[in-house]
Amino acid sequence: MTDMPHDTRFIPDRLDSRLRGTLLSWPSLLLVVAIALFVINSFASPYFLSPWSLSDATFNFTEKALIALAMALLIISGEIDLSVASIIALASTMMGLALEIGVGVPGLVAIGIATGLVCGAFNGFLVTGLGLPSIVVTIGTMSFFRGISYIILGDQAFKGYPAGFAFFGQGYVWWVVSFEFALFLVFAVLYYVLLHATNFGRHIFVIGNNALAARFSGVRVERVKFLLFCLTGVMSGIASVLLTSRLASTRPSIAVGWELDVVTMVVLGGVAITGGSGTIQGVFIAAFIMGLVTFGFGLLNVPGIVMSVFIGALLIFVIALPILFRKLKGLRA
Repeated sequence: MTDMPHDTRFIPDRLDSRLRGTLLSWPSLLLVVAIALFVINSFASPYFLSPWSLSDATFNFTEKALIALAMALLIISGEIDLSVASIIALASTMMGLALEIGVGVPGLVAIGIATGLVCGAFNGFLVTGLGLPSIVVTIGTMSFFRGISYIILGDQAFKGYPAGFAFFGQGYVWWVVSFEFALFLVFAVLYYVLLHATNFGRHIFVIGNNALAARFSGVRVERVKFLLFCLTGVMSGIASVLLTSRLASTRPSIAVGWELDVVTMVVLGGVAITGGSGTIQGVFIAAFIMGLVTFGFGLLNVPGIVMSVFIGALLIFVIALPILFRKLKGLRA
């Protein structure tokens, strides 16, 4: 009797294992958390399920989430940028100065994004050109960039932005869908393709896992990292345009503390703080979680300082969680 050939693609155990792996992946767990938060918020406040309330909730995270998309790539490569909030302040200040001399809306947007690019390139040069640690460099430029804003503005503020400029941070593209949120969705798709479907994205993972091996494999490590710093600066510039438009003013204290929120989004999204692993879909869902938490606290009139404590504790927890799992696994072995 001849044995029938078996097609391994239909072995039930393998299908079950693949399905189990998908269900237990970090993005899937984050999705469960996001759904749970949505349900909790809907019971906590009768206003939460209003379409306009849900639309307002997106303003709590879209600007930070745009930066988090680029920050995810940078952290996966093994670097970090803690100056992103200060880049927002400096870009906003440059737009305010341009406003004072009569620059129009297209010019203001270009100046905001260009300022972010220059700041990102400056960080990238110090890290890749001079070989300085990124955490030290960006802590320094965090004070440097914001300090320039304070020198220019002091305790003053730039106001009187043109009506056309307000669309970027306050406008809607369709019904309750804001321009900010639509822009975030577009960039999320672009960054997903960049990281997960291009050679450039594969190079980022290789560099994050072993930069020396990547260099010997022909990957231009310094060039890739420099581009990632520039990209993070550009996204900070875009966020500055949106935030300045939404607030209709420029102050040196704008976006204070945002670097913590951005890093928390990225790490909560499953990106390893040590580099080498992570997904854009995880960061995407983490951004919604942060937005739901922030908006839910706002509906319940929870003080802002409590939110700061929560974000700090959440950051510590998500960094410590995989370490604890590894230690527990080692003890069982």
